[in-house]
Amino acid sequence: MKSIFKSFNVLYYFAFLLILASCDTESKKPKVTPLVIVEDSLTEVKRAQETRDGITPKIADGLQLSLWASDSLAPDPIAMSIDNQGKVYLTRTNRQKNSEFDIRGHQDWMTPSIAMQSVEDRRDFLHATFAPEKSEENEWHADLNGDGSHDWKDLAVEKEEVWMLEDTNDNGIADRSTRILEDFNEEITDVAGALLVRDDDVFVGVGPDMWRLTDTNDDLVLDEKTSIAHGFDVHIGFGGHGMSGAVEGPDGKIYWGIGDIGANITDQDDVNHFYPNQGVIVRSNPDGSNFEVFAHGLRNTHEFVFDAYGNIISSDNDGDHAGESERLVHIVEGSDAGWRSNWQYGKYTDPQNNRYNVWMDEQMFKPRWEGQAAYIIPPIQNFHNGPTGMQYNPGTALGKKWLNKFFLVEFVGNPDRSHIWAFDLKPKGASFELGTDQSILSGVLPTGIQFGPDGALYVADWINGWDTKNYGRVWKLDVTENNSDLSKQRKETERLMTLDYTNQPTEKLTELLADQDKRIRQKAQFALAKSDSALETFTDVIQNNANQFARIHAIWGIGQIAAEKLEDAEVLTGLLSDKDPEIIAQAAKILGDVKYKDAGAKLIPLLKNNNERIKFFAAQALGRIKQESAVQPLLDMITNNNDKDLYLRHAAVLALSRIGKKDAILDLVDNPNRSLRIAAVLILRKWKDERIAKFLKDEDEYIVTEAARAINDDFSIEKALPQLADILTVEKFSSEPLLRRGINAALRVGSDPALENLIAFAKRKSVSDTLRGEALAAIGTWAQPSVLDRVDGRYRGEIKRDANAVKEKIEHMNGSLDILIYCRHCKIECITTEKGVICPQCGRFIQDERL
Repeated sequence: MKSIFKSFNVLYYFAFLLILASCDTESKKPKVTPLVIVEDSLTEVKRAQETRDGITPKIADGLQLSLWASDSLAPDPIAMSIDNQGKVYLTRTNRQKNSEFDIRGHQDWMTPSIAMQSVEDRRDFLHATFAPEKSEENEWHADLNGDGSHDWKDLAVEKEEVWMLEDTNDNGIADRSTRILEDFNEEITDVAGALLVRDDDVFVGVGPDMWRLTDTNDDLVLDEKTSIAHGFDVHIGFGGHGMSGAVEGPDGKIYWGIGDIGANITDQDDVNHFYPNQGVIVRSNPDGSNFEVFAHGLRNTHEFVFDAYGNIISSDNDGDHAGESERLVHIVEGSDAGWRSNWQYGKYTDPQNNRYNVWMDEQMFKPRWEGQAAYIIPPIQNFHNGPTGMQYNPGTALGKKWLNKFFLVEFVGNPDRSHIWAFDLKPKGASFELGTDQSILSGVLPTGIQFGPDGALYVADWINGWDTKNYGRVWKLDVTENNSDLSKQRKETERLMTLDYTNQPTEKLTELLADQDKRIRQKAQFALAKSDSALETFTDVIQNNANQFARIHAIWGIGQIAAEKLEDAEVLTGLLSDKDPEIIAQAAKILGDVKYKDAGAKLIPLLKNNNERIKFFAAQALGRIKQESAVQPLLDMITNNNDKDLYLRHAAVLALSRIGKKDAILDLVDNPNRSLRIAAVLILRKWKDERIAKFLKDEDEYIVTEAARAINDDFSIEKALPQLADILTVEKFSSEPLLRRGINAALRVGSDPALENLIAFAKRKSVSDTLRGEALAAIGTWAQPSVLDRVDGRYRGEIKRDANAVKEKIEHMNGSLDILIYCRHCKIECITTEKGVICPQCGRFIQDERL
């Protein structure tokens, strides 16, 4: 009897402990009642019909448009996400009204903005500009906190929001909108432009952070937030260039982007990622670990998508320059698309500078052409204006006509001139070229688009203009009834979207790896990756399953588990001799992503494969694992490629830069192969190695120019600037990009020999009038140059030199200062030609305007 009693007490004690433990895990945060907007069924149906009748959209044959959410339910929508049940989530911006600035309205801020290198620099600028003692001069800005002072504290009032819209009565029209988040209002907070809703968390990108949020007490309000990455939004730039494009990749990582207001991020491993003047796409685990900058040199992609094979496709906004247009881009790991924010504003309004624009004058915005800068990955082609939202058909959406299509929003502030485009791509080498392209909708002003679980395309509508207006809409674009040839598959997908994948048997999940819809395949992959039998199951699929998509998702799944247990990647090495080229390419990619070093010996032979995708991913993998024995095979691949496929050159250059065998690269300076010398310059640029100056003596002017770009541009290789300045003494060169950098280098070096060479260059009659004019302009500012680089516009800082010493040097070499003639219109120095004195900027003939 005593033993029974003791057993009962022990059981009671453990039960009590379990109750205590469960209490500890429950959220202690009090529940709150969120703001809810509800429309009754009669009102919503009537309003939906009236709104639809009030527009005259142009819709592609076989499609139809209906209103899903009315003006009152979807205020000022920016980013959009849809959950498994079909609820639509929107970010709403309030900070655009008074707290996010566009540099175009503040030209006096341009130089200070270009100078910013971190988020804290921007904070300091705002505190100084909107200091309380400057309240009177800042009365143009609203006193939002009502304290009687127009100061920086007014920038910490307006908050961003996330709303959840749902159709609770299943009549096909949303009737309820719930505000699940109202937050983010530091003085440095930007607009909430990125949104990703998953099963258990929500990601919101609002500079300077990417936030991971959860609802801990089931009141619908997101009450717990963690920053997984900080340091976005360095500059005050063009409005709408903030964070965007949050998406969950096939590797289980979160990907997102930032426009050209830049990023300066120190990750959880204390590694700094310094890209303050360009857009980047980044990725990390959901908790922020294993953070990487995936690609850079972008201007403002807004959104990007993964196709069925894991390729990232996007469209990047142009720089608003005359003669330029947006760019369709294939984004690969480690790529530089070429854009810098200092090619947009800054030097072009500085009277001490010129208007030379690298992006336009060196035609970096165009698809590849002979003579284009070698360090960039140019676009597939120039494309539609104002890209914002983007989607890829997951496999069962709309109808068969729209399978394998990308969908891209063209936002230009006017609904009649804005479109949604549907296009596809065709393989071309290691990349793609455009296939078909057509407008499927105009007459509304979309921001974000998303495919719902039902297979329809949902469209967030800004309605008109560029500014906030406290209302918006959501439309539903779908096939007409007689074009609904995927209705059976769509219904099954809708059912599978709500399936509890954590409780499905392995056999069922394995079957779903071959599903027609990419979303379902990925859900099955992620669920299997968390199971105890993950490696065994995925191995069986890649070895025995005939479905290509099932095998690819199994490869990606092995990548997920190998990220935690590296030796599990070994099974992928057996696929490097598979009969399917795509399987080989995918296996090579994942082996590189997880950095499985033991695969090196099997990856090297793939550099000679006939398939460009295989060569591309093999090269990237060898670089990520830093396989030293791959140096010569990679050089051989560069030789064989002969600069034909830029993606192959990029992969090899990136790999060699990561492997880091410097002697092998420096030995290429006298190599007779042009492709190898170009590659060497690109690698030395990545290393910021001053020995790149050896290539300034190359016989090929293109290679010399590429070395000059590396030495002068961006953060520069300062120790090589004197050698670049000496280029002015070499009379055989005529390249404007090269000689402008030589002139600029002389100005930056500032030595007597550099000045003497510059004066001699300006007097040389064989030099073009434009370049002689630029040389004279540099001489004219020698004592106090512009703080912004005369070529690429990057902030270089203040320099002051003895003006009398400069004057004496000029008089000693030239006899007078008469060669310096000033154009009052362009505010630059001019040059004497056979036809007279002419301004190289505006072409005016100058009379009696001598300095």
